[in-house]
Amino acid sequence: MTSITSSEPAAVGRDDLADTGWRRVGMHILIFIIIVGSWELAGVFGQLNDLLLPPPSKILGEFAYMWFVTGRIYWHFFVTMFEATAGFFIGVSIGISLATMAAISPAFRRYIAPYAVVFNVTPGIAVAPLVIAWFGFGWSSKIALATITCFFAPFINTLTGFLATDVEADELFRSMRANRVQYFWKLQFPSALTLIIAGLKLALTGALLAAIVAEFFSASEGVGILMQRFAFKLDIDAALATLLSMSLMGLLFFTVMELLDYYVLYWKRDSRMQVISKKRKAAWRM
Repeated sequence: MTSITSSEPAAVGRDDLADTGWRRVGMHILIFIIIVGSWELAGVFGQLNDLLLPPPSKILGEFAYMWFVTGRIYWHFFVTMFEATAGFFIGVSIGISLATMAAISPAFRRYIAPYAVVFNVTPGIAVAPLVIAWFGFGWSSKIALATITCFFAPFINTLTGFLATDVEADELFRSMRANRVQYFWKLQFPSALTLIIAGLKLALTGALLAAIVAEFFSASEGVGILMQRFAFKLDIDAALATLLSMSLMGLLFFTVMELLDYYVLYWKRDSRMQVISKKRKAAWRM
């Protein structure tokens, strides 16, 4: 009788949360419809200059045309995505490797930290002409600029996570005479995962931004140069459609990082924690 009574408030609480979630989604959709509808009506009644801001219907029409009719966006989309992804993986590999060595060796940390700060405070856009001069006009210069731009966030977040271990957990591991490898993999690394993934999210956004900026400077392919060509021809419909494609790429990257956060940091969510606990309990019984 007690269990039935205690389960009723929990069920009611879940229903309230579901209602609140649907209400928020409905409000977001309503706000979006109002904004886009007002924008479209302004174009219908001649209140917009198509050379400056065309109505949403024209932008979406151009978006559909370049994606589903001509297909000209696909190669440019792939080029920018490859440049950003390659720069991201290289920058993250360097940043996390240096952060790991800095966490292990205080002497190395004292000498490497100032150079990392210099990399961070140097504007990536200012370095772009030099990077293009060093690496040429092809993909390599875009990858290099993406690497430089996204290096610092994984470095500083990983280093901060490794050094910010729980004091009581640290004392427990030392009292159990854990060696350096056990201390790193069982305590430091799991404790730092939240900050590491946060750094990866920042790095991926920076890599995409750097790749597109480098394409603005000098490129023959990529969504950055494609948008620039449309803008120079005053084809604002196509330019904004290309910008919408960039947003789609950013949303794709964001979704990948959110999935990584969801599956790796499972202890942050009760539902995932329960699933993992059941799986491990079943494995132990076998």
